[in-house]
Amino acid sequence: MTGKVKEVYAVDDDTLEFVYTDNISVFDKIIPSQIPHKGETLCRTAKFWFNLLNENGIHNHYISEPAPNRMRVKKVNIIRNYDEINEKTVNYLIPLEVICRHYAAGSLMDRVKDGKISAEDLGFPKNHKVSYGEKLPFPFIEVTTKLEEHDMSLTEDKAKDMAGLTDDEYEEIKNTVLKIDEIIAEEAIKRGLIHCDGKKEFGFDKERRLMVLDTFGTLDEDRWWDAEEYAKGNVLELSKEFVRQHYRNTGYHSELMEIREKGGEEPDIPPLPQDIIDRTSNLYVSMYERITGENFR
Repeated sequence: MTGKVKEVYAVDDDTLEFVYTDNISVFDKIIPSQIPHKGETLCRTAKFWFNLLNENGIHNHYISEPAPNRMRVKKVNIIRNYDEINEKTVNYLIPLEVICRHYAAGSLMDRVKDGKISAEDLGFPKNHKVSYGEKLPFPFIEVTTKLEEHDMSLTEDKAKDMAGLTDDEYEEIKNTVLKIDEIIAEEAIKRGLIHCDGKKEFGFDKERRLMVLDTFGTLDEDRWWDAEEYAKGNVLELSKEFVRQHYRNTGYHSELMEIREKGGEEPDIPPLPQDIIDRTSNLYVSMYERITGENFR
């Protein structure tokens, strides 16, 4: 099975192997350009975080890293018919992506500007003007679909119904996300980084214990800023936002969103120029070293 940035192979009935490729995607589109070293940096960063989860007693699917760009994990079932999922189902991928935001940035700011999210929704006083890069009064957690062609925002009730979750299980997911982000923030600040936001994925094991799945805390799933620059009042992006901004600047993003809203045929995403490829590759390697405190080579 091939995803946007990794390939998945069955090792046995209970084990999968992820192969992290050098593909890169934005806006649910795979860019026709390879980013050297990207797959290895993502895999090694994910291993770093899973080891920290184990140290903190947070249940997850990580087993081993047979190669620098490969990871073995516990297998769960993917159930695409949500009617087959209920509060007794075990060993399955919870079909949700959980996004936790700590600062005003990215698509959140787009929705604030469009009036789809108010300052009050984010915990600010009424009539507060939200500015880009502003720290939110409290973590803002959102949930989207996982298995649809494009991620769709969900209410809490819809998310629980779709994923077969009890109220307590949904609260456990949110609390686990907050606990993980505390671990990430603690590590990040040691190395002059701010963890702005990121997404997490979950499943249940064979005993229906909550289990952290997939990959998190990397440049693909999370947004990072330079702490020293932020203290000076500047937002220095150190994540895949760098690539997203390229397509915003060229006009591709606005064209894609307009067509996507109308349900038309989406335009192919153009390849990246070589200078952007080189800068992106260097960013992935340097950020692997900053996030983990380890040397890439």
